[in-house]
Amino acid sequence: MADNSQSRTARRKQKKSKKKPLWKRIMLITGIVILALVIGVGALFTYYVATAPEIDASKLSDPFSSKIYDKDGELIADLGEKQRTKIGYDDLPQVLIDAVIATEDSRFFEHPGIDIWRIGGAIISNLKNGFGSEGASTITQQVVEKSFLSHEKKLKLKVQEQWLALQLEQDYSKEEILEMYLNKVYYGAGAYGVAKAAQIYFGKTDLSELTLPEAAILAGLPQRPSGYNPFNHPDLTKKRMNTVLHLMVMHGKITEKQANEAKKVDIPSLLTDEKPDTSSYEAFIQRVKKEVEKKVDGADIYTDGLKVYTTLDTDIQEHVEFLLSDSEDNPIPYPESTKDSEGNEVKLQAGMVVLDTNNGAIRAIGGARGGLEKGGWNYAIDGNGRQPGSAIKPILDYGPVIENKQWSTYHQLNDDKPYDLGNGNTVDNWHNKHPGWVSMRMALSDSLNVPALKTFKEVGKKDAKEFAEGLGINVKDELQTTDAIGGAGLNVTPMEMAGAYRAFGNEGIYNDPYAVTKVVFPDDREVDLKPKPEAAMSDSTAYMITDMLKTVITEGTGYRANIPGLAVAGKTGTTNLEDGSGSPDSWFSGYTTNYTITAWTGYGGQQLPIPTEYKVTPQLLFKNTMTEISKNIETADFKKPNSVVEVAVEKGSNPAKLPSDYTPESKIITELFVKGTEPTKTSEKFDKLDPVSKLKAKYDKENNSVNVEWDYDEDADVSFEVSASVNGGQMQNLSSTEDTSIEISNVEPGAEYTIQVVAVSNKDDANASEAKSTKVKVPGDKEKDEDENEENKGNINPVTGLSATYEGGNTIDVSWQYNGPPATFEVIVSPEGGAPQKQTVDSNGIKIDNAQPGQTYMISVTPIGKNGANRGVRGEPQGTSLTIPNGEEANGDDQENNEDDHPGEGPGHQGRE
Repeated sequence: MADNSQSRTARRKQKKSKKKPLWKRIMLITGIVILALVIGVGALFTYYVATAPEIDASKLSDPFSSKIYDKDGELIADLGEKQRTKIGYDDLPQVLIDAVIATEDSRFFEHPGIDIWRIGGAIISNLKNGFGSEGASTITQQVVEKSFLSHEKKLKLKVQEQWLALQLEQDYSKEEILEMYLNKVYYGAGAYGVAKAAQIYFGKTDLSELTLPEAAILAGLPQRPSGYNPFNHPDLTKKRMNTVLHLMVMHGKITEKQANEAKKVDIPSLLTDEKPDTSSYEAFIQRVKKEVEKKVDGADIYTDGLKVYTTLDTDIQEHVEFLLSDSEDNPIPYPESTKDSEGNEVKLQAGMVVLDTNNGAIRAIGGARGGLEKGGWNYAIDGNGRQPGSAIKPILDYGPVIENKQWSTYHQLNDDKPYDLGNGNTVDNWHNKHPGWVSMRMALSDSLNVPALKTFKEVGKKDAKEFAEGLGINVKDELQTTDAIGGAGLNVTPMEMAGAYRAFGNEGIYNDPYAVTKVVFPDDREVDLKPKPEAAMSDSTAYMITDMLKTVITEGTGYRANIPGLAVAGKTGTTNLEDGSGSPDSWFSGYTTNYTITAWTGYGGQQLPIPTEYKVTPQLLFKNTMTEISKNIETADFKKPNSVVEVAVEKGSNPAKLPSDYTPESKIITELFVKGTEPTKTSEKFDKLDPVSKLKAKYDKENNSVNVEWDYDEDADVSFEVSASVNGGQMQNLSSTEDTSIEISNVEPGAEYTIQVVAVSNKDDANASEAKSTKVKVPGDKEKDEDENEENKGNINPVTGLSATYEGGNTIDVSWQYNGPPATFEVIVSPEGGAPQKQTVDSNGIKIDNAQPGQTYMISVTPIGKNGANRGVRGEPQGTSLTIPNGEEANGDDQENNEDDHPGEGPGHQGRE
């Protein structure tokens, strides 16, 4: 048994020693995997080829006609059925053939339909940058793609395209394929095929008349038909032409000398004077084209035979185009054309967008004043846009601060001086005024720059950028400080601004504005293009911004856009030229619960100032359009979400406080707070003051005076108004003092005095306590009085310290002092050139009403004894004069004219009226 066991062990070791080395096993496995991949790829490619469409000769001649439908499914355009002129290969001049071959497919006449060298280069590029980053399509492949396949960048379609290109080369000659290509390509400006393009751009119907520069332009156009349109972008056209000429030299089609001579040409000099006619709905169709190309991997509405279903409201589109037209019936005024720095006449341009607030559907686009030519510059959607001015404030400043810091609409901001940028420069408000502490609502309503910049600093550039990008604003670079007021590097288009503002009116939900709902291909394949909505902000932020923007319309800078009976929110925006000579851009973005509209005006690419009276044009465009499209439909107000609370706060409190029971109605304002952040403390500013206590009055025989005293809290910041009446007469103000006592001198014997004291806040004189009063009887001595009167008979002294002061409001205040036996005072007021008026008073002062500006008044005061032997005895009159100032002088400081030194507080002032 032992021998058998050993034998089995030996055999196992022998087998193990015969196994293959590890590297050979790895090579074997790798080979098997590669073989499987080759077989799999081969099978896949075989499947792709087997499922490729058949070559249909009928589809090789012309591009398919694409049909465009409005929001109701009504046909609005049949693109591609016109603007074609078919030509044969024999009609093509050699210079055009050379330009096209050098530009599109230099080995066209050598390869069998696909170019292996170009495919190799494209594979390397795609491995580095991802599939679809670079193509290798020959002219034959382009004909196949435009005739039978979609533009999607998928491996299956690329395989089918190459297979069909090989097939096409078997059935047609190179000349026939080139003829197909040049008849099929879209050249912009509505031109299909090279013959129509030559006619539209150069006015030539015979292609043999084409020059080298013209042929180079035509060869370069198919890459970007709108971008290289020579009518609209001659500079870009020339750069593209030079590229084509360089390729022609490189491939031996022309000499370097010929290229240099051709490069000297002035592009506008080549063009025909008859530009293409404007097209109905062209501005909207341009947007449709961009969306389809972007969302369906380069599909072309002009050549692919698509059915495109859009969001267009033709009634709104036609009204917008009417407002941008030169019609005599147009209610919107526009300025006359002006001249740019080169002396060329330019007119004020406009771009306008109308969106559905609820879903972001584009209802209308106004692309340019006077209509838009095919391929023309669309000011509503093209380019990088323009500086937005103050219209950006809800997007970069106030929206982010509510979202991130839960500021209320009442939040206080100190606008006390220009904002210091820290580099020796400052930013001021548009009116160069500074109101001090203002609420966020008022700062936005009045479009104040200083509070906006301070808010932006609180938010921070990172959060501001993130908020703006969530609303579809393309922030390419880091934000600058003055982007907060729309005056730095951030540019926007009217489409972007409309999309952002729409989210404020749609409870914070954003999606890209869209013109296309779906596309149906010739094979009935359907693609849904509606974008998905996303929450860009909380509903509290959206509602609070909206509520403040309603104030902009009703009370602020956007009042010209106000529409009675319609709940409208919106914001103005203007920019400034560096030299301060005016505004090159004017904006208005506004919305209701149904529609959102953004309008822009300016001089296109020119930095020219808009005439001052026409800076309101965007508001007028908005108001007219919103009024028209809101007729006969219900427009609901914006609904406050549960996340927002309305709170009455005391105006001027900082931070916000609740009003007390004593806060005046005029000092209470209702503002919005994010729920949970509303104020809980009550203001004490207007709490009613406690009255004085222990008030008492005592007669001082030695000084013939009455001493008044009372108690009050020593820490209270108050003053005391002291008044008195004699023998039940009218209460007269005596003095205002911060002391808790006062002496009333020179009192009348036998008289009963009622003294009243009121505590008044030094911070707000409207806040006063309940009045407290006390009485005191002055003793009377008839015989003593008679003796004194007899002794002093004839000793009625004149008044002293007579003064007259103009208080404003047509009132003169006359006062004096008197030290002598009891007397009344005869006051005579004589206006210059007028009849004198006389009045007798017991007090040491009088107020004269109805004083006339520019009039001089003579005033005299005579004391008249009233007791005993002095009764009726007259003292020496004293006089003074006063001239009432004219006009604005009367609104200035009080005017005063004193004959004697103005007296201090003393006896007799208790009688002033």
